[in-house]
Amino acid sequence: MSGEAKFVSPFHRPHCLSAAAPAGKAKLTHPGKAILAGGIAGGIEICITFPTEYVKTQLQLDEKANPPRYKGIVDCVKQTVQSHGVKGLYRGLSSLLYGSIPKAAVRFGVFEFLSNKMRDEDGKLDSTRGLICGLGAGVAEAVVVVCPMETIKVKFIHDQTSANPKYRGFFHGVREIVRTQGLKGTYQGLTATVLKQGSNQAIRFFVMTSLRNWYKGDNPNKSINPLLTGVFGAIAGAASVFGNTPLDVIKTRMQGLEAHKYKNTVDCAIKIMRHEGPASFYKGTIPRLGRVCLDVAIVFVIYEEVVKVLNMVWKTD
Repeated sequence: MSGEAKFVSPFHRPHCLSAAAPAGKAKLTHPGKAILAGGIAGGIEICITFPTEYVKTQLQLDEKANPPRYKGIVDCVKQTVQSHGVKGLYRGLSSLLYGSIPKAAVRFGVFEFLSNKMRDEDGKLDSTRGLICGLGAGVAEAVVVVCPMETIKVKFIHDQTSANPKYRGFFHGVREIVRTQGLKGTYQGLTATVLKQGSNQAIRFFVMTSLRNWYKGDNPNKSINPLLTGVFGAIAGAASVFGNTPLDVIKTRMQGLEAHKYKNTVDCAIKIMRHEGPASFYKGTIPRLGRVCLDVAIVFVIYEEVVKVLNMVWKTD
């Protein structure tokens, strides 16, 4: 029996091909690249989407007027253009631009730093960890950049719509706020801002991570078309809008020129509910939905494309 010849199939397949070859470890993004790419993306995005942010803020602040000045989104745009021209829709842009660049830089820098620490041995980041990293990025951007810059932005826009504006420009406005209210004046609504930004980025990065993992499947280095990245970003943006618009309304009220009417974030929420009803928590949702979907789509597309360019000229591996 031992001398019998064994049959060898001419169609024998090497063992190395018996299973699909691993796709390889996912490439990580250096936090330094993320900071630079995030800043560039944030600056470009805000220049495109600011008019919708202006209208949203105006409608939210107008809720306190009796009677209201605007009948709706179209009326707000119409009155603004009639009174100040098209450039009127860009009043307050400087204050938001100064904040958008460092905000996006901190957001993506912190996210990549945290995600690089939380990925598995193959370099993959699951959706749950993506949510945690997004939460950390949101809290960081809220404390370092968003709260002081948003407070100044809301006060500036509110001031420019008054009969006798007292702020002559962004830096003059900052000096006046600090002079009259101290640094505390630039940190009004911190709790609401942390809650809003933390939940915002947690939701967005959770959705983006989930969609990316679904699309890439077993190949973590599979490239994603910029158009598809934009679609994923728009979906993530829409999810965050429906998830935390009430926090955005509270934050805006807490940072307006009449913020002194509220003792704290909880008191603001109670008074809005008591005097204006639950529907008031969703005022400005439509203009915010359009702005945020476009905002998040643009930011993620530009960020990903800038990172690709940086990977070619900035070797960090």
